Amino acid sequence: MLELPEGPLVSAAWLAANLGHPQLRVVDIRGKVLPPTDPKPHYLALREDYDAGHIPGAIYIDWLVDIVDLDNPVPVQVAPPAQIAAVLGALGIGDDSAIVIYDDWYSMFAGRLLWVLRYYGFERARILNGGLLRWLADGRALTTEAPAYPPAVFTPRPQPHLRKEADQVLAALGTGTLLIDARNEREFRGEESRAARGGHIPGAVNVFYQSLLSADDHTYASPDELRARFAAAGVDLAGLEGREVVAYCNGGVSATPAALALELATGKRAALYDGSWNEWGNDAARPLER
Repeated sequence: MLELPEGPLVSAAWLAANLGHPQLRVVDIRGKVLPPTDPKPHYLALREDYDAGHIPGAIYIDWLVDIVDLDNPVPVQVAPPAQIAAVLGALGIGDDSAIVIYDDWYSMFAGRLLWVLRYYGFERARILNGGLLRWLADGRALTTEAPAYPPAVFTPRPQPHLRKEADQVLAALGTGTLLIDARNEREFRGEESRAARGGHIPGAVNVFYQSLLSADDHTYASPDELRARFAAAGVDLAGLEGREVVAYCNGGVSATPAALALELATGKRAALYDGSWNEWGNDAARPLER
């Protein structure tokens, strides 16, 4: 059994030392999200970048197709269990696999897949700290060879507490639940929006996801530094005992680095409001603040 390090991250050195282990599945999930002010579509997958060069042994997962519910009118909602089981099993990811996920943009797509896996009860997954940027900064090689693994059995075991729906978020307002809005400040203030309305969920605290990782190599700050950055944003991490934490963004993707930063700083996992502002901001019945 391949033993994974504690916590949600692995280093590039650890991954390099374990490449080729029969239980290891490396996942490249590179994608792109355009600014709200750009013409739609704002969400893109980057399969062509994978084809041009990826970490040896890595398989590609399309974050816009493979792990989302294409029948849901709200964009990029988590795929149903049968779809997850079929997609991952066909890629050779099974119940006994050890998964390391990476992208090249602040680990937000990798974070989304990690959350999907955890939501379906799978814990043997980690994110490559710094993603492809850190791998390349260390002078490590890429390949264009796409691996083929034998089919496997992946068994989804949903963990409902990790995913919040709009009515649950509404019911939690004013109850002591901490809402973390991971979007940029202009979106939080309602000056830009991907939805029909601009603003934020009442009572939410703005902690921009990029502020929690290095701009140079996209690695996470140390736990002490993360605690300081949360405090600077108005989040008292010492007062979280007994409180639920829910993170959101536009589509439940860039919220995941903020949730993981909270976990690194405190050991506490945040739930994710999957619909995020794509849902809340397009529903005139939902309250907002600016």
